[in-house]
Amino acid sequence: MLKIIAVVAIVVVVAIVVLLGYAATRPDHFRIARSTMIAAPPDRIYALLDDFHKWGAWSPYEKLDPAMSRTYGGPASGLGSTYAWSGDGKAGAGRMEIVEAAAPSKLVIDLDFTKPFQSRNKTVFTLVPEGGATRVTWAMEGPSPFPFRVMDVIFNMDKMAGKDFETGLASLKAEAEK
Repeated sequence: MLKIIAVVAIVVVVAIVVLLGYAATRPDHFRIARSTMIAAPPDRIYALLDDFHKWGAWSPYEKLDPAMSRTYGGPASGLGSTYAWSGDGKAGAGRMEIVEAAAPSKLVIDLDFTKPFQSRNKTVFTLVPEGGATRVTWAMEGPSPFPFRVMDVIFNMDKMAGKDFETGLASLKAEAEK
């Protein structure tokens, strides 16, 4: 019986070492991006992005915790607009600020999470006209410290966040094409 316990313990230790070793080889920066085509002009889509008050119509994160508190600051839209949220559920807490607004082609947002963990990322929306439609890309990038790299090996953050981006882009498409 002790031999079996010892073998199991060795296998578990080796698995942990392999996991940590593999995570150490992963990049220290991440980028998650998804794109879709929307049958609407860039300026109509851009208006839904650069005004945080309008995110409730399309953002998948707004639906995570309908009771979360929301605080808007700065101008109503565009450069300097801010949005902070705090929820008890999956939404966590954080703050966004529009730091670059090149209407109607690019919007850059500083995205700071404070709960359930702290991180500082950039969110970039790009809008490129293609024929009678617009290709919209939603990207998020930032540093990937070692604990995040371990989590990424286990949970595949690109697939998890990517699914949210796909859902959000589909809602954005529906809203812009109304």
